[in-house]
Amino acid sequence: MIHNTAIIDPGAQIGKDTSIWHWVHICSGANIGEACSLGQNVFVGNKVSIGNNVKVQNNVSVYDNVTIEDDVFCGPSMVFTNVYNPRSAVSRKDEYRNTLVKRGTTLGANCTIVCGVTIGENAFIGAGTVVNKDVPAYALMVGVPAKQIAWMSAYGERLDLPLTGSGQCTCPHTGDIYQLKSGTVTREY
Repeated sequence: MIHNTAIIDPGAQIGKDTSIWHWVHICSGANIGEACSLGQNVFVGNKVSIGNNVKVQNNVSVYDNVTIEDDVFCGPSMVFTNVYNPRSAVSRKDEYRNTLVKRGTTLGANCTIVCGVTIGENAFIGAGTVVNKDVPAYALMVGVPAKQIAWMSAYGERLDLPLTGSGQCTCPHTGDIYQLKSGTVTREY
């Protein structure tokens, strides 16, 4: 489904079953996977890769050098950047920093992702949070700047694990086992 107000530049790659809503602009070099939804007023730059089953809510701009893996949720009006120190009078297009959002991540409404970071799989970034450093897989991040306050399951619920040290718990919804060791959470299906 492509709304008649959407602008899709020639050359853009869009997977099957992707919905593109009102006033979306997709640049010619963009690569968008299958079964995605791009809400009203979304912009997708040339050097952007978006995986399958990604939900990009209203008023999100995905600028060059952003890669979004499968099953990511980008909340309304959240922000990506691609230049660390922008100035109107200084061209820095050759200084874009890469941003990687790994599979299953949630980016809450109005959060800001400062360029040059990697957000680990199934991380959960709270609404209004400003991320300026890499985020571990399964981390729940909130605040300005972002601070980890807990761990989250792939199902989207807090895990009963300490922030540091070691521990193990089971997701009551899926039965998956989560293990914390040396600051890293892993999941066994």
